[in-house]
Amino acid sequence: MADHPVLHGFSPAVREWFGASFPGPTPPQVQGWPAIRNGDHTLVCAPTGSGKTLTAFLSSIDRLVTTPPPDAKARTRVLYISPLRALAFDVEKNLRSPLMGIRLAAERLDVPFLEPTVAMRTGDTSTKDRAALARRPVDLLITTPESLYLMLTSEVRNTLVNVDTVIIDEIHAMATTKRGAHLMLSLERLEQVTKRPPQRIGLSATQRPLEEIAHFLGGHAADGTRRPVTIVDAGVRKPMEVDVVVPVEDMGAIGQVIPDTLQSGPAHMALNPQRTSIWPSIYPRILQQVLAHRSTIIFCNGRRLTERLAARLNEAAEQEGVQGELVKAHHGSLARDQRVVIEDQLKRGELRAIVATSSLELGIDMGAVDLVIQVESPGAVSRGLQRIGRAGHSVGEPSKGTIYPKHRGDLLEAAVVARRMNEGLIETSRFLRNPLDVLAQQIVAHVSMHPDCTVDDVGRMVRGAACFAELSDELLRNVLDLLAGRYPSDEFNELRPRLVWDRVNGTLRARDGAKRLAITSGGTIPDRGLFGVFLPDGTRVGELDEEMVYESRPGETFLLGASTWRIEDITFERVVVSPAPGEPGKMPFWHGDRPGRPLELGRALGAFQREMRAQPREGAIGSLINDYGLDAFAATNVMLYL
Repeated sequence: MADHPVLHGFSPAVREWFGASFPGPTPPQVQGWPAIRNGDHTLVCAPTGSGKTLTAFLSSIDRLVTTPPPDAKARTRVLYISPLRALAFDVEKNLRSPLMGIRLAAERLDVPFLEPTVAMRTGDTSTKDRAALARRPVDLLITTPESLYLMLTSEVRNTLVNVDTVIIDEIHAMATTKRGAHLMLSLERLEQVTKRPPQRIGLSATQRPLEEIAHFLGGHAADGTRRPVTIVDAGVRKPMEVDVVVPVEDMGAIGQVIPDTLQSGPAHMALNPQRTSIWPSIYPRILQQVLAHRSTIIFCNGRRLTERLAARLNEAAEQEGVQGELVKAHHGSLARDQRVVIEDQLKRGELRAIVATSSLELGIDMGAVDLVIQVESPGAVSRGLQRIGRAGHSVGEPSKGTIYPKHRGDLLEAAVVARRMNEGLIETSRFLRNPLDVLAQQIVAHVSMHPDCTVDDVGRMVRGAACFAELSDELLRNVLDLLAGRYPSDEFNELRPRLVWDRVNGTLRARDGAKRLAITSGGTIPDRGLFGVFLPDGTRVGELDEEMVYESRPGETFLLGASTWRIEDITFERVVVSPAPGEPGKMPFWHGDRPGRPLELGRALGAFQREMRAQPREGAIGSLINDYGLDAFAATNVMLYL
């Protein structure tokens, strides 16, 4: 049983449960708990699978089970904010076990135990459940940045007055984006509602420099000084075993025309000559690895490739005599219910593998996964560490991963990423400064809930967020001018003003419809014009790109989530389908889901090419195999390309 000095600050029931469940606290827990119990804003940086989530939650759980709840109408005391709905759902499930264990420990020790209530509010939560949460708030609310914004822009904000802790998971995923700036303004608005400023706890596995992320998390006090943030850097690098595998001898021969071949399919296919491809060599290798391991996640960089790879692997498995479905596709265009079922099937061992996009990249505990395969270079070292860190998601267990590049340019990037992953050279993060579109949206939302607030009050509030700490009075006035209808030219005449700015008294008031607009247009996630896919009874299946819907007709079949669906009807905003198991279907496609390449990786790629060209051939191949984790074919292909 674990008995570490750091556990002595917890109540007897929590100590007893922890001691019976774990051999001992992990480094982030030993370093993080004293600061968190002290009430300090805390940033915890630790590798995947080192108990970060429990580091953040245990002090809050301890407080919830030992202190009576405040007013029943404003019961919420802990907010957990997740960038992904799948991660929020995962955390809600994973909290049940400690709460049950602590309750049993309290019964054994015969000490008082107050059962905390836990609920989740995300974009997937039904209207009925949201209304129930507003009537009967819970102790610990799991939510997303957008849902927090909507709560603060409605009467539900009154249920948050007793919030004393805000936990932001995977903070690096938002720190460098407008979504992060939006969230930090929501936290400043939350401070206007709560009785006292809540403690902020940020969690991340991949981030550098930590001081920049700590500044982003803490923001600035009313006097302009930075709020102090305790940095817990338990960033011991997780042992990685990353291989870069090329299954063909010469990637340069790919794409050449195969003479005198006929393709099956429509007549116009005969006009396009068939070309050699790397895929017939990749599918059997991936299938071999999947069958040789207990549980595998295969990551792709796009949803179309995810669907195609899942379908081809199932076909190849069937030819090998494997019974049942071997793999399924998992991505953001699948409905939440579908994603949850697929995740559970993998965890229970019913599926041997999942083919996923970034929908499974962050913090989701997939338990028994012992191999991660990445098809194409992940495009960033931090992304590679997150994805391959899914394998061996237990304390001290190495993460095994294989990268399959698609072409020779991709191979160069994969080699550089693999080496930098092993050396822990994560890209530096820098939060945005003054994204004015985010500022305008939050000002309209804030003013609609606080009639006749002053310009000085708004300025003080927004400068509390690190992203807007350097906001000048002139910039703020320009944004307010725009919102109040004072435009620089006649071209903006059609824009309707959203606020009334009384320049004499320095007050702001929302116009009619401003609050409705703030709610319906909230957040920074762009509307990509996707069509929802539904069953006839209204159950959501997923979503499709509008161009694909335009090219489709009722009666056609297509794949989604590695299952076949028949189109029954297409309306102006949805596609109605019915299941068509076993039938061939066309591959769906989506536009604009390719990840970008960070500047540092681009520079490292250039340096790598110069270094390889400068070395004699034999020495370069030896370096590629030993230092970069390439197999013999991959190393030879790099040298042929350069």
